[in-house]
Amino acid sequence: MKIAIGSDHGGFALKVVILPLLQDLGHEVQDLGCYDTASVDYPAFADAVCEKVSSKNADCGILICGTGIGMSMAANKKEGIRAALCSDHYTACMSREHNDANVLCLGERVTGPGVAEEIVKVWLATSFGGGRHLRRIELFS
Repeated sequence: MKIAIGSDHGGFALKVVILPLLQDLGHEVQDLGCYDTASVDYPAFADAVCEKVSSKNADCGILICGTGIGMSMAANKKEGIRAALCSDHYTACMSREHNDANVLCLGERVTGPGVAEEIVKVWLATSFGGGRHLRRIELFS
């Protein structure tokens, strides 16, 4: 699977943890920045990842900032993006199974690295359930 990943300075350290996990799982990873802890504006990284996903140059995306809130808000403004801020196994699973999320958002300051790794694994392994859930997603405007 092709995965685009991006973070701001507040999510950089967690991105450094997630990158090797994705590679170990056999995914092709596109790291779209940032590349250190110097202060940056998170919407630019949300835009870059969402562009890859919406143009089908990536199968899905992962965005990380301090809380995950800013990234999820910025990502969900983009057409065709269904970004989900997940904080545990259950929200990761449901965001895929019921909502067909195509961008996972994480918060480095609120989710520890071990939990974040489990969220990523579950999120990537869970398939969309379709059916009544598809009907509801089609109602998004």
